[in-house]
Amino acid sequence: MARHTPQELAARLKDGLLSFPVTAFDADLLFDEHTYRQHLAWQASYPVAGLFAAGGTGEGFSLTVEETATVVTAAVAEVGDTVPVLAPAAGNTAQAIRNATDAAAAGAEGLLLLPPYLTEADQEGLLAHASAVCAATDLGVIAYNRANAVYSAETIARLAERHENFIGFKDGIGDIEHLTKVYAANGDRLFYLGGLPTAETFALPLLQLGMSTYSSAMYNFVPEFALAFYADVRAQDRAAVTEKLNRFVLPYLQIRDRAKGYGVSIIKGGLKAVGRDAGGVRPPLQDLTATDLADLKTLIETSSATTSGTSLQRA
Repeated sequence: MARHTPQELAARLKDGLLSFPVTAFDADLLFDEHTYRQHLAWQASYPVAGLFAAGGTGEGFSLTVEETATVVTAAVAEVGDTVPVLAPAAGNTAQAIRNATDAAAAGAEGLLLLPPYLTEADQEGLLAHASAVCAATDLGVIAYNRANAVYSAETIARLAERHENFIGFKDGIGDIEHLTKVYAANGDRLFYLGGLPTAETFALPLLQLGMSTYSSAMYNFVPEFALAFYADVRAQDRAAVTEKLNRFVLPYLQIRDRAKGYGVSIIKGGLKAVGRDAGGVRPPLQDLTATDLADLKTLIETSSATTSGTSLQRA
């Protein structure tokens, strides 16, 4: 049973930083549950509002349905009593419903509805897909607006009207006019989170569009910096945000942009750089080169992105 109702979950998630933990793999790129659970315990020791298991940064796209269930089950078992764990619902409609069923059985608190199988879809098709998943579960559902699943403001409103457990809208497009329409049509019925990579880059302007939170990938390896950055965003402290952008985020982006797919690879590189190795990435992604990893490690050290931060940790 979920520990929060969908509405309670939305209220918790909207006012705190969210993150997508990496999925740990061993040398053979098989799920390493021991290392994964260690990583989750560390992540949950800080005041993060929610953790999304087997998401994009967690390489959910590379996991089988069975592996996804195993990863979500491990996450709930390790930290479910401390922080809400959300699971993915991905692929075709039947697979997404299977993900939703498995997530509920594991004790997850909510779902991130990822774009469906690789095909173009119009609004009626997206509505039917999302509606089928919402109807198949009591868990809170967040739609991810990205790739071939770009939901109109009207489609989001129809989902919100049909399904009480439809609670959130995550954006990975960044179309300001579209976001304005979505918020204007749905208001406080939903909560809104930024999902552009890297989310910190866009966090302050998107706050003005109603996006009170975002998913921070870098929280995986510099949680104290990520939480401090989020606090500056919520305080609308432009000077502090700009200082942190220049000190760490923008140089970090320069490394991330050296190769396609590095948006995930650089997170595992960051964990290796701070001494918390969670293994490599699965193909078709590629690990950071030795030069890129060395540059990232130097950036982390010289930018003071890691601090003692004991005041941020949970008791």
